[in-house]
Amino acid sequence: MPARAPVTTIGFDADDTLWHNETVFRLTEDRFTGLLAEYTDTDRLAERLLEAERRNLQLYGYGVKGFTLSMIETALEVTDARLPSRVIADILEAGREMLSHPVDPLPHVRETLTRLADGYRLVLITKGDLFDQERKLAESGLAEHFDAVEIVAEKHTDTYRRLFARHGDGAERAMMVGNSVRSDILPALDAGAHAVHVPYHITWAMEDAEPPRSHARLHRIAHLGELDTVLESLHRPER
Repeated sequence: MPARAPVTTIGFDADDTLWHNETVFRLTEDRFTGLLAEYTDTDRLAERLLEAERRNLQLYGYGVKGFTLSMIETALEVTDARLPSRVIADILEAGREMLSHPVDPLPHVRETLTRLADGYRLVLITKGDLFDQERKLAESGLAEHFDAVEIVAEKHTDTYRRLFARHGDGAERAMMVGNSVRSDILPALDAGAHAVHVPYHITWAMEDAEPPRSHARLHRIAHLGELDTVLESLHRPER
């Protein structure tokens, strides 16, 4: 039998696929809860904050700046706007610290990108704040491995069709690697690409989704060091 159509382009998500991200948000959320503990009941605070983030997503987009504004909005709501200005200043400072937090690549990332860069077109496909994502990529030391970088407002099926056509041979010969079922897996599969799910130990509620029970182009690995095995299986001739 002839070999399967080879993968020529690999897209990589950034946050929580190449480097830690959600842990920083969770630590800041814990700090936010501590700042408000003196002024309101914090039992439903996480739920109220998520509601604000969901409302504001179309206005502010993804990233630290939108998260910070949502924290301020939530703080004012739950305290009936009686919060001291110094607490607002502390929330703003927490957001600024997130924007300068050190970038910590995940295990196996650097070695895997180094191995794959010679044989595939590597494209970083991420969403979020443009300046912050560019900062994180620069500080990660991983930028040199990518043939292209795309920072998008949202990841839809058409996003992957368009980007894999622009930077490769179309979605049919592409693969998307990421931790988010909602953003990295489902729309990439719908576009006709392979999708490799690399779970992160924390998932933001707005990225949560059920993966397909089975799909010929869906693959699951524990960490990026196992990606080579997936690629080798796709390039192996069928019997």
